[in-house]
Amino acid sequence: MTANHNINFEELKSDIRDFLYSYIKVESFSDTSNEKNIENFFLSEMSKSDYFKANPEHYGLYKIPNDYLDRCVCYAMVKGRGDDAVVLVHHYDVVPIEDFKNLKELAFSPDELRESLLKVLDSMQDDVQKDLIDETFMFGRGCADMKGGGSIQYCLLKQYGKLDDFEGNVIVIGVPDEENLSAGMRGAIGLLCDLKEKYNLNYKFMINSEPHQRKDFSKGVFSCGSIGKLMPFFYVRGFLAHCGKSFEGLNPVNVLSEIVRRTEANMSLSDATMGECAPGATWLYMKDSKVTYDVSMPLSAYGCLSVLTLTQTPEELLSKVKTICIESFEKVIADMNSSYKVFLENTCQPCKELPWKAKAVTFIQLFEEAKAAYGKTFTDKYEALLVSLGKSMQEGELSIIECNFKLVELIFDYVQDNSPCIVYGLIPPYYPSVSNIKYEAADQKVADLFDNLNAFSQSEFALPYTKEYFYTGISDLSYIQIEDPASVRNAIESSMPLFGKIYDVPFEKIHEISMPCINIGPWGKDFHKMTERVNTEDLYIRTPKILDHAIREILG
Repeated sequence: MTANHNINFEELKSDIRDFLYSYIKVESFSDTSNEKNIENFFLSEMSKSDYFKANPEHYGLYKIPNDYLDRCVCYAMVKGRGDDAVVLVHHYDVVPIEDFKNLKELAFSPDELRESLLKVLDSMQDDVQKDLIDETFMFGRGCADMKGGGSIQYCLLKQYGKLDDFEGNVIVIGVPDEENLSAGMRGAIGLLCDLKEKYNLNYKFMINSEPHQRKDFSKGVFSCGSIGKLMPFFYVRGFLAHCGKSFEGLNPVNVLSEIVRRTEANMSLSDATMGECAPGATWLYMKDSKVTYDVSMPLSAYGCLSVLTLTQTPEELLSKVKTICIESFEKVIADMNSSYKVFLENTCQPCKELPWKAKAVTFIQLFEEAKAAYGKTFTDKYEALLVSLGKSMQEGELSIIECNFKLVELIFDYVQDNSPCIVYGLIPPYYPSVSNIKYEAADQKVADLFDNLNAFSQSEFALPYTKEYFYTGISDLSYIQIEDPASVRNAIESSMPLFGKIYDVPFEKIHEISMPCINIGPWGKDFHKMTERVNTEDLYIRTPKILDHAIREILG
């Protein structure tokens, strides 16, 4: 009998289509209990495979530690010869479908959705119209982001299970919650550590299959890393006064507004490397503390800023944040003194300056100030509030951002200095930036992978690919590389109030399984929109073949 070493790509194409049509129909909205719907679907699909029938210990569910929705990571492994392993990852949660309006019931039915969109073709943008008419893209929630890539991975793995004498090991993990706080990927690190120990695996590469976008439609994109994300928060404590006595107080909204003006799209907060640059920072949340109307100015105002990073560390960003806080505060005080001078002159009063001084402290400095003043009385209250906030967040009553600021407000109740102040720090989630830059310098095989894949694609499909070191859409790949876990943990722990209690990142375990990475996914458009779609030739033909080629090259 002839040994079988080659994949049947015609069969794979049909498998991917059937799997994806079923996969997207399983509702799995991010940060909801219906993400668990995927778990039974996954177990059912894997149980149909002869390989997994014969090797039931090679697939299953891994409980995410301390997850308030009791979600699991889905994993399956084809065990071949040797210890080298490639890990394929995708997320199975999807964003809501409110934007589908009266087509909500068709959001997960690509064929029916396409027919309905054709009826309102004139209301669509030109690019959408072309893709609908040409039938080159599949439309539907999750078909691109990212159950399309997940379907490729699972179906390719099943094909490997049919081969004889397969070289190496391939693991596919499907994770929830990528669109929210990446609880799935942060939990999956423990699974990868367990599998490494149990099977003595040598992790060579992690491959994500997020959809890629194209600036030039004639060229695909491989991402050899993923952009990071930090969320600095600012809490401004003012000084109360009646609006009729505005110079007797300090309005925190004024100070926070100056911080916003100095940081929104401020490229000094972004970093650049290897010809790539992080997009400008942008504000995601901002409000004052007033809940009812009265004629007093607010006591506090607060918000948070999203900063994407390539190589910038938390310490480097927080140093910039401190400077911005002080400069913003000083500018507001100077402007207020100028206005106050005019007011005094117009009311025939002697000129003098307002009493305010610029002050900015880190979260941990404020915490230690309260602890020094009240000791165990304060720390007991703080710990009790942490527990309460954790429950409120789990029950959907508060967001993680609101929880953060409630902690800061509690600390102020135990701080004796009532002068105006800015408190700054970090809010979850934290996505470390990762790339293959250092791996390429140390390993020629890693350095050559892009050229190898690009040559294969041009030879097989006449389609060139471009290379970027950072996938800019933010992805779960952020949690598979770290060099100095102790220093990173210390930096995050000292600046993030919720870290270690409501939110955590397993830095030490990430260090154990650190590996190079690449994103090889199908071409997609309009992620998170009603017109989300994936290119069918990429989905069924190109990406599966390129992914297979990459895996075989890596595993030798």
